[in-house]
Amino acid sequence: MSFDLAARLAARRTEHLYRQRPLLQSPQGPQVVVDGQPLLAFCNNDYLGLANHPQVIEAWQAGAARWGVGGGASHLVVGHSTPHHELEEALAEFTGRPRALLFTTGYMANLGAVTALVGQGDTVLEDRLNHASLLDAGLLSGARFNRYLHNDAVSLAKRLERACGNTLVVTDGVFSMDGNLADLPALARETRAKGAWLMVDDAHGFGPLGATGGGIVEHFGLGQEDVPVLVGTLGKAFGTAGAFVAGSEELIESLIQFARPYIYTTSQPPALACATLKSLELLRSEHWRREHLHMLIRQFRRGAEQIGLELMDSFTPIQPIMIGDSARAVRLSQMLRERGIMVTAIRPPTVPVGSARLRVTLTAAHSEAQVQLLLSALEECFRLLGALELDHA
Repeated sequence: MSFDLAARLAARRTEHLYRQRPLLQSPQGPQVVVDGQPLLAFCNNDYLGLANHPQVIEAWQAGAARWGVGGGASHLVVGHSTPHHELEEALAEFTGRPRALLFTTGYMANLGAVTALVGQGDTVLEDRLNHASLLDAGLLSGARFNRYLHNDAVSLAKRLERACGNTLVVTDGVFSMDGNLADLPALARETRAKGAWLMVDDAHGFGPLGATGGGIVEHFGLGQEDVPVLVGTLGKAFGTAGAFVAGSEELIESLIQFARPYIYTTSQPPALACATLKSLELLRSEHWRREHLHMLIRQFRRGAEQIGLELMDSFTPIQPIMIGDSARAVRLSQMLRERGIMVTAIRPPTVPVGSARLRVTLTAAHSEAQVQLLLSALEECFRLLGALELDHA
């Protein structure tokens, strides 16, 4: 018996689902060089344009000069340095919670939190469209795992009736492929009524959402009693890398004791924490970034609707254009790239079969003129592709 990897790869190609890594040959930003080609990119998650900010870079350089370039050990051995501690305190203050805990990646934060809180004899309930890291965490926890209908508090309530043991309800704050928000007030109401806990992964909400960039919990005016477990990633609007979980003293101490992805990994470089402290300062003080971003979102949605594109119900920087067929989505992405525009085609299994899409992401570093270039290219590509399809019909 042997693994027939060639057949599996061939099937991926046939189904127009084969994935390849574009080679980025420039810093992140609207203007990039990918595979040797200068492109105007609308596909990264650097929502506030901080990934290449001079002050953030300077903070990293100064941090490396003082603290070195490696964490050196796990947090529980001798890898928990002063910059890590200061960043955790700043994130706790930012989220309005007693404590925050740093993780090396968002995937590890989700895996660590879920598996530390529930296990055999418990229940974990998740939105059907949750990020893969959340779904994997639920499956790996050993708890009874079930998924409720997307953003449906009634469906959640029915599953809560059948839950056993400690019950954790898990949802994305902003759904990464649709751009829509979780109905957090309704989900929190049902969860609290049954004595369960709600965990929110607000990876795409911190920065763009809320009066001060505090994310979906701030957007809805909710507190720790509504959302006891709050997860955020630092590689998106913060512009750096890593993740955190914010919550009560007891929650954070429990994660330190029981979250295996936290316990058994080397800490992130201290200099990275220095950079994130600076990006958090900019996120909180430079409100114009969020205001400019929301203006661009309105501009894009108006223009796309005038062209007749099928958008989704999103007022976040994630603006998917529904295509349906994977081959058609790939072709449109290629046509845009031929015109100097980079927009990624998202296909199954990342999204459900028949819902392939172009995933446009906007950032505060984009200009109105660049968004107009995107709209003009989209209009031309959809018109040309429609004509080609009629010719072959």
